[in-house]
Amino acid sequence: MSIIFARRAAAALSLAVLITPAAYAGDVTFEIKNSHPNAMRVELYSQDRDYVWPGNGKDFYLDDGETKELPISCEDGEKICYGAWVDGDEETYWGVGPNNKENCEDCCYTCSGGQTEEINLVE
Repeated sequence: MSIIFARRAAAALSLAVLITPAAYAGDVTFEIKNSHPNAMRVELYSQDRDYVWPGNGKDFYLDDGETKELPISCEDGEKICYGAWVDGDEETYWGVGPNNKENCEDCCYTCSGGQTEEINLVE
């Protein structure tokens, strides 16, 4: 009888693992508009782990007047902040700036799916 009980317990545990929602990956799209007269570079920084988008020493490039949608995959509930700066001038920045070094108000979003409102970066 203990073998039958063990099999049922294992089956129930396997089913519970399959049904339990995983808090692992989500997707969010940042919509960013460059309203500055110069081109800019943008990176997205996790505030919960050591991660940056697009990563690998690259960044997103926006020409003056350009709007881009930046879709990323992130962990559900993760706090993500944008950092933007004028191409060639890291002293002119928005959000957390280059390398996530600055403080900001209203530049962070929670990874919970969907899309941000348009983030308009002006002079």
